[in-house]
Amino acid sequence: MSRTTARPARVGPLAAALLFAFALAACGGDPGAGNAAGAKSSSAGLPTGRLAEGETLANAKGQATGQSCIDCHGADGNAPLDDSYPKLGGQYYDYLEHAIVQYRDGKREHALMSQQAANLSDQQIADLAAYFASRPSQLRDLHGAH
Repeated sequence: MSRTTARPARVGPLAAALLFAFALAACGGDPGAGNAAGAKSSSAGLPTGRLAEGETLANAKGQATGQSCIDCHGADGNAPLDDSYPKLGGQYYDYLEHAIVQYRDGKREHALMSQQAANLSDQQIADLAAYFASRPSQLRDLHGAH
């Protein structure tokens, strides 16, 4: 009696790329997908983000620093005041939420951001993340960069 050993199936490069793309879409993507309010709830369990409220917050001057998000990160989050400040426009919704929560909770430190985020509610963080995630993206990966 011959005995055969099952081998795991090999995944080709195209299939691997598609699986990766599906995984990314499940974790990030368009904050407005599937929701008439324009945003989705986060994987962190924060409330559903609201675009209009996020835009208002992004343009409001913070009490702690007298600056707005737009003052430092630029219009639509794509024109930072300083090269060391990140572009926020088109960034993943969940990433933005997690970063702002970390600033608020003292797990991530920055002289301005820690102060700006200190008094933000979960809803305000969700709103800001929804707004910046919905903006046009100038982000790019470094695939093939030399």
